[in-house]
Amino acid sequence: MTPLRRLRPLLKDLVTQKTQIRHVTYMPRPGDGAPRAVTLIPGDGIGPLVTNAVEQVMQVMHAPVYFEKYEVHGDMKRVPEEVIDSIRKNKVCLKGGLKTPVGGGVSSLNVQLRKELDLYASLVHCCNLPGLPTRHENVDIVVIRENTEGEYSGLEHEVVPGVVESLKVITKFCSERVAKYAFEYAYLNNRKKVTAVHKANIMKLADGLFLESCREVATKYPSIKYNEIIVDNCCMQLVSKPEQFDVMVTPNLYGNLVANTAAGIAGGTGVMPGGNVGADTAVFEQGASAGNVGNEKIVEQNKANPIALLLSSAMLLRHLQFPSFADRLETSVKRVIFEGKYRTKDLGGGDCTTQEIVNAVIANLD
Repeated sequence: MTPLRRLRPLLKDLVTQKTQIRHVTYMPRPGDGAPRAVTLIPGDGIGPLVTNAVEQVMQVMHAPVYFEKYEVHGDMKRVPEEVIDSIRKNKVCLKGGLKTPVGGGVSSLNVQLRKELDLYASLVHCCNLPGLPTRHENVDIVVIRENTEGEYSGLEHEVVPGVVESLKVITKFCSERVAKYAFEYAYLNNRKKVTAVHKANIMKLADGLFLESCREVATKYPSIKYNEIIVDNCCMQLVSKPEQFDVMVTPNLYGNLVANTAAGIAGGTGVMPGGNVGADTAVFEQGASAGNVGNEKIVEQNKANPIALLLSSAMLLRHLQFPSFADRLETSVKRVIFEGKYRTKDLGGGDCTTQEIVNAVIANLD
């Protein structure tokens, strides 16, 4: 019997077993079980399909949340003020992708939303899922990306015809707070190492300031190992030996590239959850390629993959301190992936519709 065949029953037990012991996860305050309002932005393309999948599963679970839905589309000039007000009031949002036009001077509403709400840290969790074959095993990487400045500052202008100047802004304040968030995350989640990704060998002042900030914060967390890696070497190491990474903290543009690379290695962007967090609010969405709204054929055939947003919803429930609901949802999704019977085309050539995946997840709920 091959090692893989010997491992499969063990993995199945880990994914499907029902424990007889109920552990105390936290002691709720009176009223903590009251339903919480969540702002919902279905978005463009596959967005309405996958957000509807979340709504269905939440309803069947009787999860203590209800949605305030708003129509926002990527071709709008701005995110409507009532949407911003709703997120600030509710302090939490779930969104599908918003289409960003390429060129033409139209700004991304995804970026607008992060800046308006000061969602300074983006988190993408890239890990192997049992039952989903990948080239690399033991991948469990959390990419934490600065979300408000860098090349995404939007400071561009044409100096003279044919010459465009684009400014990269790095500040000590933003670098320090995202570094602190990365080390806090590692500390609270029993992670052992934080790696800062940079290009300070070329951009000595800008990325140098980012590194300086990371080093200062690292001294306050002596139990966590800290190291640094140049972004081009980082990409090479990711595709050759990704298991060496644990938590990664990056400036804005590098984080986008690193998170998508790590997601591709660990099983694809369709299964990677993520969110954006600030001091007061959090917005949860598909972790990698959140702005990818899918092609028209997928939308017409109703074959969008809802797994990433379902796992992001589990993160949302945990953020709202509803851990048992989060565990039920996450366990059900992992059972469906492990069994391999219901998959969309992006997961090994499956042919299931979004609704078939939703039905399978609902059927596997405890």
